[in-house]
Amino acid sequence: MKIKTAAFTAAFATAALLGGVSAQSQDMKFFRIASGSAGGTYFPMAGLLAQVISNPPGARTCAKGGNCGMEGLVAIAQSAHGSVANVNSIKSDQIESGFAQSDVTYWAYTGTGPFKGKEPLKKLCVLTSLYPEHVHFISGVDRKINSVNDIKGRKIGMGLPASGALVGAQLVVDAYGLKEKKDFTPEYVHSKTGADKIRDGHLDGFITVSGYPNASIVEMASTQGAKLVPIDGKPRDALIKKAPFYAPDVIPGGTYKGNDKDIETVAVSALWVSRNNLPEDLHYGVLKGLFGNKKAAKVLSNGHAKGKSITLDTHGVGVPIPYCPGAVKFYKEAGVYKEPARP
Repeated sequence: MKIKTAAFTAAFATAALLGGVSAQSQDMKFFRIASGSAGGTYFPMAGLLAQVISNPPGARTCAKGGNCGMEGLVAIAQSAHGSVANVNSIKSDQIESGFAQSDVTYWAYTGTGPFKGKEPLKKLCVLTSLYPEHVHFISGVDRKINSVNDIKGRKIGMGLPASGALVGAQLVVDAYGLKEKKDFTPEYVHSKTGADKIRDGHLDGFITVSGYPNASIVEMASTQGAKLVPIDGKPRDALIKKAPFYAPDVIPGGTYKGNDKDIETVAVSALWVSRNNLPEDLHYGVLKGLFGNKKAAKVLSNGHAKGKSITLDTHGVGVPIPYCPGAVKFYKEAGVYKEPARP
């Protein structure tokens, strides 16, 4: 799988320009964070986390107004296809960390669900829970889609291949008793492309799994208009029974222009995962740079609405597999460690 480097932290660029200090001659560690495609929530959140945990060699110290992350660390946010692709990249040691939905994380670790028949990914481990991701079903305002059942005979975007969004979309349509390529025509695109294709008349709607507000949907709602379609009732109950990582939730009214009422849906936890064949002190330092960093909360909350959800108190929400050893050490020292709640 090809992963495109999307963003280096500003701190690394600053360090590289400093005179009198050679970053290359010091102990510099790189830590990549595989996210999702541009237009979703993973991508900007990975950039913010990379910013707060970095502290490149030669940069100003935290005490002098510089970065307060792990000393010598250069974190890099990378665009990728999302949850499934990210855990597969961890499996092959292509990346140090990535974002993944809690259901995908569990299935990969246990070799179940979409990973049935594959060797369980026991090197996978969790750094922290990030924030809830909500299933968004978006239709064009003139498509007369009021329920998931109305997609029969339509063209619907289902998320990129190897993405958690696709897994979520498939769970939704299956819960309504609908089949891809039989009851409707699927296209495997991300939310930005889905919005563009609705505008151009090539799609009627798309399903994605994302923290709100999703940038692509915000833009779509503000320009061509967007309609949120509910996921509720017995089909939602069936979805949760099949995938208990999901829970009933709402997308609040006013999140997207033209959608003033709360919309019933389901949500799943987004996790920051890594691999346990990396040094314990690396994971420990990453988390200390995140939760022991006096600037981190401000950077995260100012950078994205979901940034406020990343707290030490919520680090264990939806975590279904073991933490990375360095994470266990950090949380025990902080006095907040609890064993992951297994399904």
